[in-house]
Amino acid sequence: MSLVETRNLVKYFSDVVALKGINLSLEEGKIIGLLGPNASGKTTLIKVLVGLLKEYQGEVFVDGQDLGVHTKEIVSYLPDGDHIFPRYTVNQCIDFYKTFFNDFNESKAVDLINMFSIPLNKQIKHLSKGTIEKVQLVLTLSREAKLYIFDEPIAGVDPATRDLIFDLILNHYNKGSSILISTHLIYDVEPILDDVIFIKEGNIVLHKDKVDVVAEYGSVEGAFKEMFKWSIK
Repeated sequence: MSLVETRNLVKYFSDVVALKGINLSLEEGKIIGLLGPNASGKTTLIKVLVGLLKEYQGEVFVDGQDLGVHTKEIVSYLPDGDHIFPRYTVNQCIDFYKTFFNDFNESKAVDLINMFSIPLNKQIKHLSKGTIEKVQLVLTLSREAKLYIFDEPIAGVDPATRDLIFDLILNHYNKGSSILISTHLIYDVEPILDDVIFIKEGNIVLHKDKVDVVAEYGSVEGAFKEMFKWSIK
């Protein structure tokens, strides 16, 4: 059974078609890259999968079930941009997640926060952007989820922080679970992927095992350049 399955998923925003009949089947135990340029439909697809966009056509299943209470319980989602309360302290954020999510591992969160030497009693608004990124990632990874979804987790951070974020994801997500990671920074994400999905203008134009993509194009980045006909900066 697929962990995620969509059948002819269509999403409109007024008269604009953001997703054009998406058919996907995502396996368990995989790290999957959802890759495409800006405005290709990545975030729209993710918001459908996590239940934030409800007006769509087609069918969506997570863990074999329609989107609902169960799917929210097993999906840990890190959205693009800051989403935790700026007036909260780091410790209050941990308490909030512990109250809100039954699968939240408080001791894991505290251990990771301490590993980064982030003060538990400091308000989020007084932390640097890079530190806020780390806190949000720690909170997401401290859930014992079946599916982790990251929307542009490395956008706007420096290369050293990107490496740190990927290291944190690889070493601290719930093993046996799947990861869907959306980004347009192909070179940075390529080393950690098992499967590759290319999305362009609301269409899936490629969905393959990374090994097959590399065998055909030399690299995921090379495939991306070929299929999208642009240079990655």
